[in-house]
Amino acid sequence: MSEPERAAAPFGLAEVVGPSMYPTLRHGDRLLVRYGAAVRPGCVAVLRHPLQQDLLIVKRLVERRDGGWWVLGDNPGTEGDSRVFGTVPPELLLGRVLLRYRPAESGRKSPWATLSWALSAVRPVSSDRSVSRRLRAR
Repeated sequence: MSEPERAAAPFGLAEVVGPSMYPTLRHGDRLLVRYGAAVRPGCVAVLRHPLQQDLLIVKRLVERRDGGWWVLGDNPGTEGDSRVFGTVPPELLLGRVLLRYRPAESGRKSPWATLSWALSAVRPVSSDRSVSRRLRAR
């Protein structure tokens, strides 16, 4: 999405690829993103990768530092966050993730499985400050 298009559309959709934000987000989750939204430590955000700016990444904002945001994935077993590339300049922060949608898995499901999915498919993505404190301690 180009910059002028984003100005006209303050909301966008993204898809999670990979396990770096598990358990908060799973591979295949769809995200509703608010471009230009106010952020604070603990927020989950969509950013341009600082070393490959055509690549969008989803990470948790841990703290604001000189030069940008320190970001980490919620899955400590994966790489690809500030432990590898350092702080992310503020101009690469695109938007805040507001909610996630888990598409239904294909195949026949029991009514109870369908109900369970329906009750959990759409959830807000919270700014969990306890997670950001735990991540910062790593």
